[in-house]
Amino acid sequence: MLPLIILALVLVLIALRSTTGIRLSIWQIMLGGALAVLLLGQISPMDALLSINTDVMIFLFGMFIVGEAIQESGIPVRLTDRLLHREMSMDLFIVILIAVTGFFSAVLMNDTVAIIGTPFVLYLAKKFNISPVMLLLVLAFSITTGSVASPIGNPQNLLIALEGSLANPFFTFGVYLAVPSLASLLLIYGAMKAFYPREFDKCVLSHDHKDAGDAFLAGPAMISLGLIFGMIALKVALVLLGTGISIPLTAIAVVAAVPVLLLSPARAHIMQSIDWSTLVFFAALFVLMQSVWDTGVFQQSMASGACPVTSVPAIFSLGIIVSQFISNVPFVALALPLIAAAGASDAALMALAAGATLAGNPLVLGAASNVIIIQNAEKEGITIRFLEFARIGIPLTCAQTLVYLVWFMVLPG
Repeated sequence: MLPLIILALVLVLIALRSTTGIRLSIWQIMLGGALAVLLLGQISPMDALLSINTDVMIFLFGMFIVGEAIQESGIPVRLTDRLLHREMSMDLFIVILIAVTGFFSAVLMNDTVAIIGTPFVLYLAKKFNISPVMLLLVLAFSITTGSVASPIGNPQNLLIALEGSLANPFFTFGVYLAVPSLASLLLIYGAMKAFYPREFDKCVLSHDHKDAGDAFLAGPAMISLGLIFGMIALKVALVLLGTGISIPLTAIAVVAAVPVLLLSPARAHIMQSIDWSTLVFFAALFVLMQSVWDTGVFQQSMASGACPVTSVPAIFSLGIIVSQFISNVPFVALALPLIAAAGASDAALMALAAGATLAGNPLVLGAASNVIIIQNAEKEGITIRFLEFARIGIPLTCAQTLVYLVWFMVLPG
């Protein structure tokens, strides 16, 4: 039971860190929890090493390299200046921002887009005199929602794709989750319009066009993006054609990172600048969650029938609710073995993916991508308050939940 107590302390410290004067980062608190279970003998050093999902870590590492290259190259800023050379309504601007960040989170992973997107939206907020908090919330909700429909959209979906025995992950995620995710992205626009009506009286127009970032990085970064799209298309095609050839998901991230590391003279700077703290966070999280799993509490709950792990609505709801307490990646890491052991259907696995991912929308601590946004925004002096996030996130999530559950009812199996 000691790992459960340590997990509870970790969550309390994360929740109260801004009110207690303790200036610890979230990754430091999680690392402390992992070290605690190690030092107290709740997990052996070898089991701790084996608990770290290398596929997830390699995928994150590769995507972070690509994401850092895109940010350093200044591609987002230059594209924005070209797009906004004419006056644009705030309505259209927000819709485009939602669509772009939602789409790229499905391709580059939400944590990567959080890293790229935070300085980008703060640049937009300053340039066009828009509320930075509103744009940061648009970013947070959009990358969470957009990542739902892709097996590489977020770490928990990647876990499901790797461990859930899905024959064609991109196809399965698309069939079950693409339509409700698109509808849920539109709901974000409605939420922003309802909670920030005065911001929508503004217009945006780029008067100055400045070259930003490292132009020499633009080429390798664009090649990396092309490789990601190309390998995803190839992976889907190989499965649909019945070739028997499968491209590992981690290979997509590794191959995409190669052009940046080989062709860019700034490779050392990029390696130094990627979000190492998030990688440490996930490694520590895997160790702590393995020690919690080893207590057997969750297995006993399943055996007693306390956790309904075959009902789609129940799995979806548990994903949203429980992830508020232990975050979505640890929830999936704990729940996936239970659901797999129960012989759950593809629909159940997709409900797990959707529920655990949407858990990032009601409260700040529901997703690691939210944490990344908050930490990077605080470096620039911008704070998203817990209640500010919740007053929009909770009603938005309720509306999105209805959309997904109705869609699951419509689909067979």
